[in-house]
Amino acid sequence: MTKPLILPDQLIIEKIHFIRNQKVMLDRDLADLFDVKPIRLREQLKRNLSRFPSHFMFQLNDDEANFLVAQNIIPSKHYYGGTMPYVFTEHGILQLSNILRSDKAIAISIQIIDVFIQMREILLTDKNLLTELDKIKQTIHGHEERMDLMYNYLMEFGKEQKIERTRIGYKKQQLNS
Repeated sequence: MTKPLILPDQLIIEKIHFIRNQKVMLDRDLADLFDVKPIRLREQLKRNLSRFPSHFMFQLNDDEANFLVAQNIIPSKHYYGGTMPYVFTEHGILQLSNILRSDKAIAISIQIIDVFIQMREILLTDKNLLTELDKIKQTIHGHEERMDLMYNYLMEFGKEQKIERTRIGYKKQQLNS
C-alpha cells in the first residue's frame, strides 16, 4: 500500500532549513502546509508550550532572522508578522500536528517526517561513501614516494635519447664534380 501524496516532496524539502546545527521548518511555512493561519498556530503553541522542549522548537534571534532575509529564504522581517518566528525540528513538527488535531495537519506531518527520514538516509549513504574514500586515501598514503619514482622512470623511458650510432647497410656515394 502506497501513501497518498498530498504535496510534492520537493516543496517540503525547500522549506527545511539548517539552523543551529539542526534541520528545522519555520512556523509560518508549517502553518501554510497545515492550512491554518500562522497566528492560530502560535496560539496553539503558546497554550501547549510544555509539549515543546528546546530540542523540539525554539525561537529565532535577530541574527538568525537577518540571515534568513539575507539568503532570500524570506523576503523581509515583515514576513514574520511582527514577531520572531519559531522553528520546529522533526519531533516538534510531529508534536505540532498533535495539538492542531486536523486530518490535514496529521497527513502533512507524516509526509514531512517521511521527507526528514529520506534526507537522513541520503546523508548516511554519503557518509558511507566518504568513509570508503577515506580508507582508500589511507591505503594510498605512504605510497606517494613509490608513485613518484615510477612516474620518473616512465618519463625517462618516454624521452627520446640521442645517441650517435654508425649506420649500417647501403651507403650512397657522393659524386665528385
